[in-house]
Amino acid sequence: MAPTPAVVVRSACVDRFVAERHLMQCPKCGSRFESLVVESVEIDRCVGCGGLWFDASEKEALERSESARAVDTGDARAGREWNKTFHVDCPRCSVRMDRVVDRTQFHVEFESCPQCGGTYFDAGEFKDLASLSVMERMRKLVDIWLAVR
Repeated sequence: MAPTPAVVVRSACVDRFVAERHLMQCPKCGSRFESLVVESVEIDRCVGCGGLWFDASEKEALERSESARAVDTGDARAGREWNKTFHVDCPRCSVRMDRVVDRTQFHVEFESCPQCGGTYFDAGEFKDLASLSVMERMRKLVDIWLAVR
């Protein structure tokens, strides 16, 4: 088993962009975000509910990574409760976010901003996205088999 990847929590704001990130509030519980650097990608985690905010293309950089387990430390049961919250505004640009279903794992729902491209995952959702179920693995094998035929 591979060692758990390092997750670095930033403690100081060094430029305006980072300072603005710390002013963002969680779209679900209203708490502040803390910055995390994972595999050279800086993301934000809510200190209240454990939700995760990814700026455009950050999610794709980490979604199938082992780092998802290290980053998504929130309570998945609480995350399922927060997932019942609809009409969520983007913490970056305040636009109403869309509820999205992952294209390969239909049980994973998250919020996506149509303007800035950011995504928000409730606690437990990103870890779930990184793990394929037995059925999803079978579906991938069938897709590969059909492509080879």
